[in-house]
Amino acid sequence: MTEVYSYILLFFIGSILGWCMEVVCKLIQFHRFINRGFLQGPYCPVYGFGAVLLTVLLSRHTEDPVAVLILSMVICGTLEYLTSYLMEKLFHARWWDYSGKRFNLNGRVCADTLIPFGLLGLCMVYFVKPFLFGLFARLSFSVLRGLSVGLCAVLLVDFGVSLWALIRLHVRANTVQGDSTEQITGAVRDLIVSESVMVRRLLTAFPDVRLYNRHLRERLKKESERLRREAQARREAARQEIEENEKRMRANVEKLRQARRLRKGS
Repeated sequence: MTEVYSYILLFFIGSILGWCMEVVCKLIQFHRFINRGFLQGPYCPVYGFGAVLLTVLLSRHTEDPVAVLILSMVICGTLEYLTSYLMEKLFHARWWDYSGKRFNLNGRVCADTLIPFGLLGLCMVYFVKPFLFGLFARLSFSVLRGLSVGLCAVLLVDFGVSLWALIRLHVRANTVQGDSTEQITGAVRDLIVSESVMVRRLLTAFPDVRLYNRHLRERLKKESERLRREAQARREAARQEIEENEKRMRANVEKLRQARRLRKGS
């Protein structure tokens, strides 16, 4: 159990360090403090999961730094992609979008984030994990257990509160009308003025979020179906035109052959 509690503490330290990194990046970008992440507290669990996955999966590859670098990029990129995909499907919002950046995959991950993730993986495997686990080894079992249980309890409460805020935001998004994600997001920003600070914080934490709702999804689905039918009709028309042209060409060729045979016979 000592190792389990050590990984739980590693998860929380990774979450806090990830939150600090996100805050610093947005401070540089927007010149103001932004409490990043879906949760209310100063932690981003996706970084905690990444820290645990990296240490568990890559500890056997410590003799090959290149492998650690590449696998860190793969593991963290996969985690970021799945987080983006699941959060969009669950709450109908694109929380971040790298579509404007080069070497992106469906706007969910890009080279600008994968390379830093690889470098962070190197730091985690070779420096952070050995240092922290050495520190944890000096703590008594009761202290490790108390810290782990207490932090997990705080996280569970925060998760419940934050889930309620996400649901409230989703409900608000479904009550507005708009022809684009930009219009819906703007309307929701105006509506949530009367909501609690926990709901308003979500749009502050993700300045580039794009919300959509079931009305827009249905309209886009109908538009996509219409375009699909039109494309299919154009393909069918093109196929028929090609077949007609082939028939005419065959008929013309046959006429030329018959004319040639008649000239030879005469």
